[in-house]
Amino acid sequence: MSTVSWIGLGKLGLTCALVLEKHGGHHVVGYDPSTRPAEILSGQSPPPQEEGIEALLAGSGLELADSPAAAVAATDGVVFVAVQTPHSAAYGGEAPMPEEPRDFEYQFLVQAVRDICRAAAEQAKSITVNVVSTCLPGTVNRLIRPLLNEWTTLVYNPAFIAMGTTIADYLNPEFVLLGADDPADVEPVLAIHHTIHDRPAQVMGIESAELTKVAYNVVISTKIVVANALMEICHKTGADCDDVADALAAATDRVVSAKYMRGGMGDGGHCHPRDLIAMSWLAQRLDLSTDVLGYMARAREAQSGWLADLVQQWTEQTGLDVMILGKAYKPGSDLTGGSPALLLAHQLKERGVTFDHRDPYTDPHPRGVDDLPNRQQRVFVIATRHPVFLNYRFPPGSVVIDPHGYIPDQSGVTTIRVGRKS
Repeated sequence: MSTVSWIGLGKLGLTCALVLEKHGGHHVVGYDPSTRPAEILSGQSPPPQEEGIEALLAGSGLELADSPAAAVAATDGVVFVAVQTPHSAAYGGEAPMPEEPRDFEYQFLVQAVRDICRAAAEQAKSITVNVVSTCLPGTVNRLIRPLLNEWTTLVYNPAFIAMGTTIADYLNPEFVLLGADDPADVEPVLAIHHTIHDRPAQVMGIESAELTKVAYNVVISTKIVVANALMEICHKTGADCDDVADALAAATDRVVSAKYMRGGMGDGGHCHPRDLIAMSWLAQRLDLSTDVLGYMARAREAQSGWLADLVQQWTEQTGLDVMILGKAYKPGSDLTGGSPALLLAHQLKERGVTFDHRDPYTDPHPRGVDDLPNRQQRVFVIATRHPVFLNYRFPPGSVVIDPHGYIPDQSGVTTIRVGRKS
């Protein structure tokens, strides 16, 4: 049995700490500035409305420390930090969103980590500070990393739970998310998780983990918004939204799957972009509450425009001409209907960027690698994920902009894998 410390014993923190104690067999030492955790543990106050929490509280030996320093002193090496990172009431979703969005409030998290790191240094004790609190990407680098010292190692490990089912969700997560500077840093935290389940771990950099946590919720919200837009259309046309949803849910190869979840070029094909535009027309005709489908069509164009800006920046910075590689929307094919590669070319032309545009599958006389005229240095844009481009040898001094992230490094060539660290 190991001793685990847990800072922040709110609705999530207390429940998860009790899970580690009961199901993981750990001795848990917790700290919270509020008196409520002590009142719950002693039966003076009701616990959070969580299914199964009474069984966790029965006979619990969770120990309460009187300070963060005492919690640090007690741990065998890992300190979980699950303090709140709240929004003000106006940003909680209970009322219409204010005109200006706002980041979370991080003062409680910063103070907690500051106290933990100071205690580790004073005690000359090496610990892993395992942050569970939700943060937007970049927060750890901006606010938390400066608090660390030689005695502290940082792991970002947010939980994917829903209030009311926290116990079941923590015991059986879809995956464990772990962010760290060095993959080896997560081992003490992962070992604790493995005492309560055998679910897989997704290990990545801290910024990626911060984004994954909030992106998880954003994707769920997006599904709900789209489902409710379809519900409005059904109400106004006589269709049945449950029939539609059941049919879409059966499409587990494409719709309900990991497909189309990779960053790259925009949607393409003879159906997809035009369907969004047509649905936008229908939304206006039916006077829907929001034209979310039209927004998606405009978002597709705006995202392509951002990529066009990136290409323009690199050609202006280097003085090199541009060559777009790929016209088709589908790898290994000559299909160009609705192609995002052609949209990108159109947008570059609008910006006054001159370019050559080649595709070995669509051009009259495909020549493969010899299709790079005179082997000139260029800013090459990989607009289609054709497998043949993996065999291209780009002239040294060239820049390759790869939204798909699949072109390998080549000596003397600057490869920009858009949105990726390497």
